[in-house]
Amino acid sequence: MSSNQRFFLLITLLPFTILSFFSSTSLAVDFCVADLNGYQTPSGYVCKNPANVTADDFVFSGLITGANTSNINKAAATPATVQQFPGLNGLNLAAARADFAPGGAIPLHTHPYSSEMIYVVEGSVTAGFVSGITSNKVYVKKLKKGEIMVFPQGLVHFQANTGSENAVVFATFGNADPGVQMINAALFGNDFSSFLVEKTTNIDQAEVRKLKKLLGGSG
Repeated sequence: MSSNQRFFLLITLLPFTILSFFSSTSLAVDFCVADLNGYQTPSGYVCKNPANVTADDFVFSGLITGANTSNINKAAATPATVQQFPGLNGLNLAAARADFAPGGAIPLHTHPYSSEMIYVVEGSVTAGFVSGITSNKVYVKKLKKGEIMVFPQGLVHFQANTGSENAVVFATFGNADPGVQMINAALFGNDFSSFLVEKTTNIDQAEVRKLKKLLGGSG
């Protein structure tokens, strides 16, 4: 084999060698409980010293009781992501509980890093998402106890209690940190100029100012 052929073979195989190395490294540990005081990497938090890991690091009790729904939305979500449950670090799993008083709703929002699946535990909710690939068609369904629904990653979605009783929904995610962006907060809960909000949304500036005041925004 000539030196040119050897060089070409080396360049061709190098990426696969690197991938193999990192794949093997990722499988070399059973778990990586997050050290929330450490730094984050693209794949998650740095690991807690395994010598300090206990069974409690793999248990989370925060979803047993419901959240307070005495707020403007008459609903509240309790997350179980890596920030609350460090044992999820690197496992591509997370969960949440949403509690709804009658008439309550989790407003339009997105999870940029994960799809979501919800399971109705109590009551009934109307849920849906907006798909850009089908000209912003809205897929909406009233779900009763025991039913599940999925929301594809990054798409705007919501859940609302359209029944007469309290409702409880559990959600699961395919990422330990799915991220969340509330659409109303993104528009009206910050210092985004009222003039620019009006121009970019076609919402009357007086209404924009009203919503900013309601949601704690300025500008």
